[in-house]
Amino acid sequence: MEWWLNGGVWMMMMTTTIISFVKAEDTLFYNWRVTYGKIALDTLPRRGILINGQFPGPEIRSLTNDNLVINVQNDLDDPFLLSWNGVHMRKNSYQDGVYGTNCPIPPGKNYTYDFQVKDQVGSYFYFPSLAVQKAAGGYGSLRIYSLPRIPVPFPEPAEDFTFLVNDWYRRNHTTLKKILDGGRKLPLMPDGVMINGQGVSTVYSITVDKGKTYRFRVSNVGLQTSLNLEILGHQLKLIEVEGTHTVQTMYTSLDIHVGQTYSFLVTMDQPPQNYSIVVSTRFINAEVVIRATLHYSNSKGHKIITARRPDPDDVEWSIKQAQSIRTNLTASGPRTNPQGSYHYGKMKISRTLILESSAALVKRKQRYAINGVSFVPSDTPLKLADHFKIKDVFKVGTIPDKPRRGGGIRLDTAVMGAHHNAFLEIIFQNREKIVQSYHLDGYNFWVVGINKGIWSRASRREYNLKDAISRSTTQVYPKSWTAVYVALDNVGMWNLRSQFWARQYLGQQFYLRVHSPNHSPKDEYPLPKNALLCGRASNKNMSIITP
Repeated sequence: MEWWLNGGVWMMMMTTTIISFVKAEDTLFYNWRVTYGKIALDTLPRRGILINGQFPGPEIRSLTNDNLVINVQNDLDDPFLLSWNGVHMRKNSYQDGVYGTNCPIPPGKNYTYDFQVKDQVGSYFYFPSLAVQKAAGGYGSLRIYSLPRIPVPFPEPAEDFTFLVNDWYRRNHTTLKKILDGGRKLPLMPDGVMINGQGVSTVYSITVDKGKTYRFRVSNVGLQTSLNLEILGHQLKLIEVEGTHTVQTMYTSLDIHVGQTYSFLVTMDQPPQNYSIVVSTRFINAEVVIRATLHYSNSKGHKIITARRPDPDDVEWSIKQAQSIRTNLTASGPRTNPQGSYHYGKMKISRTLILESSAALVKRKQRYAINGVSFVPSDTPLKLADHFKIKDVFKVGTIPDKPRRGGGIRLDTAVMGAHHNAFLEIIFQNREKIVQSYHLDGYNFWVVGINKGIWSRASRREYNLKDAISRSTTQVYPKSWTAVYVALDNVGMWNLRSQFWARQYLGQQFYLRVHSPNHSPKDEYPLPKNALLCGRASNKNMSIITP
């Protein structure tokens, strides 16, 4: 059951597996109950995380600038937090849902998230951010529609499908956590691939009509595996990436790296047969595949077509595809940074960060790091420690701007300071032999360059300073670099992390403290009155919170 406010009148909606879209003008209210329940993977039932009894969780459908009020009741026997992948949380890192900004929701307790999806349209997802709970479920999709008076640059599709795709493992999330806590790596090869919570024991199917065009929103919500999606016999017209309308380019298949979301149109222009939707692993030694069915309503059988998927080790193919994805500058719609959206290539760089990953054993346990620093969580969320001025929780500047050769990996609660409205160039340098994926909460950034080798100042000649794609998660290929620009217009404590969850859990992350000396609610919202307090903040007086 969901409630929302419409023209000053409270309305009620009964929900089933998918929340129906409502034309709310202001605030959408949701009540979610998080529980353990049985999910069937590869015919073997196991314990998963359900939201309102659903796996995946309910789909949120909202309009640009809507306020979302989501009450989460945690009925697990573990603490729980939800994070909102790609949603910008303008001036409101208190709602980000990661441990550096929020206290976990204790078992048997609840917390109400309250945030605005301001100046955004597009396709996003939410997921549990603690430990490796996302391996058990608890994730779902979040759509933000454009206001009716703001047109989108494509015709209204006949229907709009969501695909949440991911790797999965037969061992449950508590066992995976024990593996990591014991200082070992997760296996590189997953046991399978899922589409919307269904594995090889069931065949996911959608029905379409010949001649019509449909929209597909696809998010990789997995732990660590890049995936490729192809609809055999059909072309994919890319239209949106994580809230940015793209130049509408046709692809036979798309690589979707961990934490990324793509949206494309498919026209049903083939003979009326059944066609396979193929999701397969990329950049690992062996290919793991799942097939769903695209069923034409007047199908006359199954069409057998040879898959055109790229070689799983073909990095060059994937790099060229990534370089071809560009922002549609003629599309109208909300932009989080209107000036920067059009003129980012002419803005003066105030600071360059070169962030390099590394992996090593520390005291015989596996750790991962950025610039030689492996993140260790504090006993108190960093945002609360910052707000209440609690000493000795963290220090700003504990991670360098550039990698330092030698010295191995050190453990620290890594926080990097940055000035509000600074304009950063960030280079993600990957000297390892695996593809990686990075995300910055609270922001989109412009992916201005991707290429093989070691980045240098000369690499700037390759940058796209006109129509680079704006997104919140970017891949970094093996022995390669990726360069992004980001305008720090969002005050708060924001998590920059590997989207490979074992790496994130074992230290490949830090927090970016974007600070404004004004301490004004125009720059950052105050601590919510319902904020959970824990650690060294648990005995603080909430009455000091300014309205």
